Amino acid sequence: MYTIFMLIALPLLAIGWIAYAMWMRKVREEEKKAGKPTSQRLKKTKSEVVDWAEKMAKFEPPTRKKTEDRKQKTDDREQKTEDREQKTEDREQKTDI
Repeated sequence: MYTIFMLIALPLLAIGWIAYAMWMRKVREEEKKAGKPTSQRLKKTKSEVVDWAEKMAKFEPPTRKKTEDRKQKTDDREQKTEDREQKTEDREQKTDI
């Protein structure tokens, strides 16, 4: 009895696995043709990244100040310091009188 069962069951099992493999292959080919579906969230994220990239492309970094501007500021500071010293000297002279 066991041998009869095995003689019937094993070929049916093999046929079943072959049919399953063929069906899965067909499904994979159809999925390749259809392409990947994209979700709304993925589309939104992609558009946000594109917007950000365009914004970064337009971005201009702040320019460094030229050395002439720096020299002018240094000269202005020195002039202010001299003015303070002069005022201090004037006060001292007034108090001496």
